[in-house]
Amino acid sequence: MRLRLLKFAMIAVLPFLASPLVAQDKKSKKNKDAVAPAAVLSDSTKDLWRTVDPDNLVYMDLPAGLVLIELRPDFAPGHVERIKELVSEGFYDGLSFHRVIEGFMAQGGDPKGDGTGGSSKPNLKGEFIRDSKDVEGFVEIGRDRSAPRIGFVDGMPTAAQPEGLRSFRTDGGVDAWGMHCPGVMSMARANDPNSANSQFFLMIGDARSSLDRRYSTWGWIVDGFEATRRITRGEPPSRPTKILRVRLSEDVPESERHKVEVFRTESPEFLTYLKIRGDVSENGFVNEACDIVVPRKIDGAVER
Repeated sequence: MRLRLLKFAMIAVLPFLASPLVAQDKKSKKNKDAVAPAAVLSDSTKDLWRTVDPDNLVYMDLPAGLVLIELRPDFAPGHVERIKELVSEGFYDGLSFHRVIEGFMAQGGDPKGDGTGGSSKPNLKGEFIRDSKDVEGFVEIGRDRSAPRIGFVDGMPTAAQPEGLRSFRTDGGVDAWGMHCPGVMSMARANDPNSANSQFFLMIGDARSSLDRRYSTWGWIVDGFEATRRITRGEPPSRPTKILRVRLSEDVPESERHKVEVFRTESPEFLTYLKIRGDVSENGFVNEACDIVVPRKIDGAVER
């Protein structure tokens, strides 16, 4: 069965088409004494940066450059285990992105190259949502028109239902989920929610309305998003872009490894940074949640 994703009609991504690592600062306070967003980062102390665990860092070489992906077992442990298995076997090396839709996503990981293939391993159970009480580190920054609670978990964009809903639900649960924003990695599947296998897609647009809570988010791009802009578009592309190779950090020579740090999104300083940029209003409304770029340090150099 062909693994396809629902294409939505309205795509609100134009402000994000620039690389998320060089995204421009948004509207700041108009008075001359307003603190610049960059100042929050330059004044930050070492404890405000989280070092990405090398055991959860994947190196993906594309023709346009290196893409670094942080695996997130806290969101989809079964999918992360599968990705690690396939990467360690060299499964993805040489495969192509067979379905790429501008402003939406780039899908790959199919050895047949037509959306119908997979690995010899069993299919995966869907890991679409979690109970918010089981999501460690979720810090709410506000709300928007799509979700009553918008926030991050160690840099990963996350949404959740109102906590007050817990007392009204028969199962006592409150859903939390990874948001399908640019740079997020998710797993393709057929109509069966438990049919994901090897095919994945990386987000190049905002698809929250059509994909959230329906597909399993298992990671996010922490560096090299600009390389994904050179993936050839098409359904299928006329000249599909190949994945040159994918490696776990442990298989990368030490001289080629990178130290990746992420600004702590649970810190009060991060919310201050967002408010200065104009991403979050004083009344807690989040403007274009998928445009928010969490600052990173790559080998000590700040990127935002």
